[in-house]
This record gives sequence, structure tokens and C-alpha cells, in this order.
Amino acid sequence: MSDPTREQAQQRVERIHAFQQELAQLQAEQVLSLEPSQQLAIGAYHQHLLGHYAATLDIDADQRARQLSLGMRIASLFGALALAAGLFFLFYQFWGLFNEVAQVAILLGSALGSLLLTFGIQAHDGSGYYAKLAALLCFVCFVLNLSMLGQIFNITPSDKALLPWGALAVLLAYQCRQRLLLAAGLLCLGLFVAIRCNAWGGFYWLSVGQRPENFLPVALLLLAVPQLFEQSRYSGFASLYRGMALLFLFVPLLLLSYWGASSYLPWSSGTIEALYQLLSFPLAGLVIWQGIRRGWAELVNIGLLFAVIFLYAKLFDWWWQLLPKYLFFLLLGLLSLLLLVLLQRWRRSAQGGAQ
Repeated sequence: MSDPTREQAQQRVERIHAFQQELAQLQAEQVLSLEPSQQLAIGAYHQHLLGHYAATLDIDADQRARQLSLGMRIASLFGALALAAGLFFLFYQFWGLFNEVAQVAILLGSALGSLLLTFGIQAHDGSGYYAKLAALLCFVCFVLNLSMLGQIFNITPSDKALLPWGALAVLLAYQCRQRLLLAAGLLCLGLFVAIRCNAWGGFYWLSVGQRPENFLPVALLLLAVPQLFEQSRYSGFASLYRGMALLFLFVPLLLLSYWGASSYLPWSSGTIEALYQLLSFPLAGLVIWQGIRRGWAELVNIGLLFAVIFLYAKLFDWWWQLLPKYLFFLLLGLLSLLLLVLLQRWRRSAQGGAQ
């Protein structure tokens, strides 16, 4: 019996429960009948498999365990955020009481100590909750380390700090299978790439927000990662890459649709805004279509979200000044119902084609 990852084992446990429920339903409807020896063999194999996974990988073997596991994840997240905030304010509360040598020693010790603590906890924590909490604390300590060392030695702030922050967050995310850290790492690395593009364009690095097009290469890079590197061993990582890529894509498009002066294109603001508005709707439709075709729910959800935002923004531009407020919102409600009907028919046609 090969040992899968915890996520793969949990997926198989869910398939086992679904199989048992469907088998019981088929037997109750007299569609299928198994020999008693076959039922005993299947039941014994499943019980052995569930026991093995529960003992080695700490999976959720039943509905009660899944509910408790959700509570543990929430408690772990809030605990990590609270401890990180407490650590941050602890540093600033007593920081002035130490000399420079002590400050440097504390910063280096906290960063290295939290990293070793993360690895030590992960080696003995089958559930992964405590290791993820320690990994988040390690990331906070490292961020504090670089930022406060810069203050101690009067180093000019730079975007280059985003590179080690993002690299550590991504490494810890893969080591501890922590999606929150992966999102933080991708955000840091994405900001670094956008700032570098901004600097190559001849602008100061802190003005990156004034050029939304700098974020478009980040979207392309993040979309390419799940295609080039297999992410199946890490549950939810591929979808997170795609979701972050769409945010780096659609948010700049939304800004450029109403702020054409921030574009690199050598045209008038009105022309640039019209161009990006025309591109936004087909691009959102393409994302939704790809999500449905490939079974990627995050593409469908984010594509629909931004398609609705683009649509309502245009309706606001066209009708807010022309129509009474009650009529404007009534029209929005009617258009929402029309969109609901269209999506429902789309779903039914997709289900009919799959049969």
C-alpha cells in the first residue's frame, strides 16, 4: 500500500464515503446486489484503509472529524494572526530599551529560531496545524528582521526586500502546505516584478501603483506556473496561482478602463479607456469559458465577478445621471435576474451536453 499525501488521502476518504452511500442506495432500490462475502471484503478493506490513513496522516475519517477539523483550521489561522500581531507590537514596545548589538542579536535569533521551530514542529505534527502556525510566525519574524535591520543601520528602503520575503513565504508554503503563505509570497514576488518593470520604464519604484500595466506580466507568469510545474501534490496551490493571476490581470484592466492617463500607450485617455473597456468583457468571457471547459471553478467565479463589475460600472456611467435613482436600481435588479436566467440556461445546456 503506497502512502499518498495527506490531501490525496483525504480525497480518497471522501470518495470511500460517497461510494458507501451510493452502494447502500443502489441496494435499497434493488439495482445492485453484492454477495455477503464481497460486502465483507469491501468493508474490511475500507476500514483498514481508513485506519491506516488516520494513524499515519491524521485525516478526517468521518463527518464529525471534518467539522472539528474546520474549527481547528479557523482557530489555527486566528491564532497565527494574533501571535504575529502580538510579536510585532512586542518588538516595538520594548525595542528602545536595547542597544544595537542586542537588537541585531534578537532579530537574527528570532528569525532563525522561528525557522528551526517550524521544521521541528513539522517533524512531529501529523496534522500540520501547529507547523502552519509556526511557519506564519517565522515569516512575520523574517519581515520584521529585514525591516528593522534597515532602520538600525539606516538603509534606504528598497523594493529588493520583497524578493527574500516572497521567496521565504513560498518555500515555507510548500514545506508546510500553507496556502495563506503562498498567497503572501506570490503577492510579494508579484509586487517585486511589477516594481522592476516600473523601474525599467524609468519611474521611481514607489510609483508602481500609477502604472497598472506593470502588473500584467505578473499575471502571465502566475498563469504559466501551474502549466509548467506539476502542483497536484499540493492541494489548492494550482487554483491559488490561477486566482492570483486573474487578480493581477483584472484589477489593472478595471483601473485602466477609467484611468487611461496611467497607461504607457501613446494615445489619448479616452481612446485608451475605450480600448481596455472593449477588451475587458471578451477577456472575462474567455476566462469563464476556459474555467467551464477545464473544470476550474476559480476561473469561473473570478471571471463572473469581474464581468459583473465591468457591466455594472458601464451601466453606472451610462445611466446614473440620466435616470431617477429608483429606476436605475430597478433596471440593475432586472438585469441581474436576466443574468441569472442566462446562467441557469447555460448550466442546463452544459449538463445536457455532458450526458
